[in-house]
Amino acid sequence: MKTFAATALALGLAAMPATAEEVLRGVTAFAQGTTFSRPFEAFVERVNETGKGVVQINFVGGPEAVPPFELGNAVSTGVVDIANVTSAFYPNLLPTGDALHLATNTVQDQRENGCFDKIDALHQEQMNVKYLARTGDHIQFHLYTTKPVEGLDLSGFTIRTTPVYRALLEELGATPVRTAPGEVYTALERGAIDGYGWPVQGVLDLGWDEQTKYRIDPGFYQVDVNFLVNLDVWNNLPDEAKTVLQEAALWTEARNADNVAVNEEEAAKQVEAGIEVITFDEETAKTYLETAQNAGWAFVESVDAQIAADLKSCLVD
Repeated sequence: MKTFAATALALGLAAMPATAEEVLRGVTAFAQGTTFSRPFEAFVERVNETGKGVVQINFVGGPEAVPPFELGNAVSTGVVDIANVTSAFYPNLLPTGDALHLATNTVQDQRENGCFDKIDALHQEQMNVKYLARTGDHIQFHLYTTKPVEGLDLSGFTIRTTPVYRALLEELGATPVRTAPGEVYTALERGAIDGYGWPVQGVLDLGWDEQTKYRIDPGFYQVDVNFLVNLDVWNNLPDEAKTVLQEAALWTEARNADNVAVNEEEAAKQVEAGIEVITFDEETAKTYLETAQNAGWAFVESVDAQIAADLKSCLVD
């Protein structure tokens, strides 16, 4: 809590009474202008355009405002009003949140089959936040390394991780090390890690290609970067303001379809940057993907078997 108090003071929030009905303080877990911050920044612009006189978002900033792994708690406690953050950055608050990246369907499917409402309810009950939107559909994760990989044995590899990849890395024999995105370049440069997990998009944005030799295909899982609103703030908003935010959320989610083409562009740019692609044969690739899914769901089941079964029934086609 001392950290959050310091953060609040740094943002000038401690002395500023929240006027949540009119202006929401927004923070992104990712560096401004990079791949996983851009959808939120577009959302903010959309809200500020369509919500004039009703609701506006004051975009405070990114990790320089609130460290990525503290942002979930910051929006939960009301230090900020709305956050752009992946469930991988708040596992202490929503331990079963790891299920979100195991989805094989889209957020539109999840809204239609009732899964979105279940995920929203978990966020409200366990985090005191409204689960407003999900971005990242169609973007898979990959493992990137500084040395070649042969088969599925990663013994001797130290890999930067978040909860997204931990179960898989441990299953493959790697040593996982958690670091914030802003620390990865230096860790690679110093040889403190032999690689990292990251989606196909964003590697070049962060300059990690300069320290990366290989990308392992195929990709696995699916990115979830979520818009969360402090629940007390949400409940106190007038209906008109909620409508503006929800319509902007749907507009943002519709843009997820663009990721298919962007993925191809990013993969090509990685090759141009000198990242060599390691492709498994068909049988090994099948085992790799099955291992990823099985390890991921096994972890969620170990946290709460009932919630895991409920979410698996609507997240997996």
